[in-house]
Amino acid sequence: MAASITHRGAGIALYTGSILLTAWLMAAAFHAPLYGMVSAVLSSPIGIIALAGYSWALLFHMANGIRHLFWDVGYGFDLGTAKKTAWLAYAFATVLALLVTVIGLTKGGV
Repeated sequence: MAASITHRGAGIALYTGSILLTAWLMAAAFHAPLYGMVSAVLSSPIGIIALAGYSWALLFHMANGIRHLFWDVGYGFDLGTAKKTAWLAYAFATVLALLVTVIGLTKGGV
């Protein structure tokens, strides 16, 4: 149940983050001062947390979507497997989001 609720929340976060990503791309393409302002917000501590959260939401949504694909063909419905795969989706998203964030910060991505 928690993974289902989190999946929906991650979808909402992806919509919100995609609006921010679109604003950043539009500013980069059409308005240099606005691009600087959006980039400054994204490189602030709150912006970095938001980007890390967006990465986590994207990765969790993907992992849980793959889990649902297996369900669509009839695998993983028993309670034990469903719980294990839910925890696996959380772990996958957390580890990879941390990795993406650390690489982004150390390689000068923000």
